[in-house]
Amino acid sequence: MTDTLAPRRRPTIRDVAQHADVNASTVSRALNPDTRHLLGEEVVKRVLESARHLGYRPNKAAAALRGGRSHLIGMLLPDITNPVFPPIVRGLEEELRGHGFSVMVASSGGNSAEQDQLLERMMGSMVDGLVIATASRQDYLVQRCLQENMPAVLVNRGEDARHVPEVVNDDFLSMKLAVDHLLALGHACIAHLSGPARLATGAGRSLGFRLAMEAADAEGIELACAEFTREAGALACAALLDRHAGITAIVAANDLIALGCYDTLKARGLRCPQDISIIGHNDMPLVDMLDPPLTTLRIQHLEMGRQAARLLLNHLQNPGTTPVRITLAPQLMARGSTAPPARRHNPATG
Repeated sequence: MTDTLAPRRRPTIRDVAQHADVNASTVSRALNPDTRHLLGEEVVKRVLESARHLGYRPNKAAAALRGGRSHLIGMLLPDITNPVFPPIVRGLEEELRGHGFSVMVASSGGNSAEQDQLLERMMGSMVDGLVIATASRQDYLVQRCLQENMPAVLVNRGEDARHVPEVVNDDFLSMKLAVDHLLALGHACIAHLSGPARLATGAGRSLGFRLAMEAADAEGIELACAEFTREAGALACAALLDRHAGITAIVAANDLIALGCYDTLKARGLRCPQDISIIGHNDMPLVDMLDPPLTTLRIQHLEMGRQAARLLLNHLQNPGTTPVRITLAPQLMARGSTAPPARRHNPATG
């Protein structure tokens, strides 16, 4: 004879109410961070202890059907392996957790069809809103969110029309800090390896570089990378050096592109910073451990996540408000990859 275990019945809100010796509506208020302040501290503590003891978990789908909120927020990332995004997610989660919201994260790989599928799944999971880090300058997902009346906030990348709230870095200031740093070191032949122009971060940093060079009455060189990747950076750096032999400094649109520059310089027997200085953008983890440590622009990614959460919470509470853009200031982290220009080293002669 084989014993079979009967499935354990899921505790209900009434079970918690009976265990805590309160009514079911009191349990609902105590479990909701937005309403527990209406109850006494001792009652809230007793309800929470009873819920933990019984293993009670709220049914978010049922709660959403009853009250119109699932307290679940969706977040779309272009590449979950990119170290830029974890601090944004952490800031978002930390801020939302205090308001009783959880975050569902998905990576789309930048594919529009996959993004559309993920949006459908998240709406099927009854998310209350979306934080989108995949936006292009004319973004299809933003249009879908507007059509579906889905609250959305953009983070890290904005869109041209500014249909929804967004939190971005001040890319113009980033480029001014980078250019001013190199000019102060004595560089006159400065190049920018820009990101894809279809993305606000690519277009914004490109324009910021040109404006910074014009303000200094200097002429810069620009070459666009196909993507914000190390591989694209290496290819673009090689093309840049082939076309412009006199370059003494490169401003890369992000740290991954800067890593690609390191690869190309090493392959050609050139030294950083003795032959060419390099500046990145983002201050990813461990770039200070490179040889040489990377000079870069530190972006406030953790604060980006926090501000995105606040914008979305405000959007949920006040759906008719005009979308705003929050721009965060970067910080130049001067390290070993930048130095005054020197006579170009010739690998053939040592």
